[in-house]
Amino acid sequence: MQNLMEEANRTVLSGKNDSTAVIRTSHSPVDISPLNLAVAIFVLVSFLVGTLINGLFLWVLGMKMKRTVNTLWFFHLILTYVTSSSYMPFLAVYILLGYRWVFGITMCKAINFFGSLGLFTTVLLLTIISLDRYLLIRHPVWSQCNRTVSRARRVIVGVWLASLTLSAPYLAFRETRVVENGRMVCVNNYALSSDWDDPRMEALRDRIHLTIFLVRFLLAFLIPFCAIMGFYCGMGWEMKRKKLARNRKPIRVLAAAVASFFVCWLPYHLYHASLLFQEAPSSLRLSLRVVFIIIMCFNFWVTPVLYLFVGETFQQVCKTSVLALLKKAFVDVSVVPEDDTSANDEGHPNINQSNL
Repeated sequence: MQNLMEEANRTVLSGKNDSTAVIRTSHSPVDISPLNLAVAIFVLVSFLVGTLINGLFLWVLGMKMKRTVNTLWFFHLILTYVTSSSYMPFLAVYILLGYRWVFGITMCKAINFFGSLGLFTTVLLLTIISLDRYLLIRHPVWSQCNRTVSRARRVIVGVWLASLTLSAPYLAFRETRVVENGRMVCVNNYALSSDWDDPRMEALRDRIHLTIFLVRFLLAFLIPFCAIMGFYCGMGWEMKRKKLARNRKPIRVLAAAVASFFVCWLPYHLYHASLLFQEAPSSLRLSLRVVFIIIMCFNFWVTPVLYLFVGETFQQVCKTSVLALLKKAFVDVSVVPEDDTSANDEGHPNINQSNL
């Protein structure tokens, strides 16, 4: 939901009539459009289903599995899904009311802050997990000596602190404002000024808006995407060079998490990029907004389900318990050279292996 109401802000600042086709000004609940009703219902259903699924994952990772570096990574990754989903019930009501904010300034700031917190934490964790996998394959001996749960906890604390720092500006920028027909909106006041009509303040808001967008796009999308792709290429090269055989399940789980994140968040960044250009058609903004809301809701509950199905046939999933599937998905598994994959005469694997 973070910056979802940005288009309302642009309507106030620009005064153009084309945005009113996107943001409804009616106060009557009977004027709820079929599209708004359908999207709001989908958001609420996704929230309920996603909360149930992610709660199950957190319970298994936190209570039923041995605490390892791998389970610690994914416990906090799932936790970020829950954190960032806190906005969904408010988003559903906001859409039903014709994009009118009724929850006050405190919730306006808090919800957007937690949405940003979930975004940055998720992408930073995915980058850290990918780096961890690469180092484990590239430097297995070093990783075995230094890859500990206590150090992983410190890294996770650093990730949360970095995300808190990057999300803090929304506690200052976000505010509520009464606009046309007494409608309340929750918008970003980038200039931190109550003078909305001053051309100098409007120009300042536009410059800061562009800066915030670029920082968010670079740090929460483009740079992590390039880094993760580099780690994957490095993993593939090292596995081929060292002729490593491995359990493919954890690698596929990570690949599913990374792919779903970037596919789901691309429309989000495209939508906010369109808000930077006044000449962008309102129909395009409406389409991008609906697409990114729906895809983000899918990301909340579909991505954890992928952890169960990726690398498994449907028949295997039906015959295996959820707990067993989760343990198989998140457990640390071994990577061994292809020449050493055979077991010895007593049925024990060879010892020159490293955990993945």
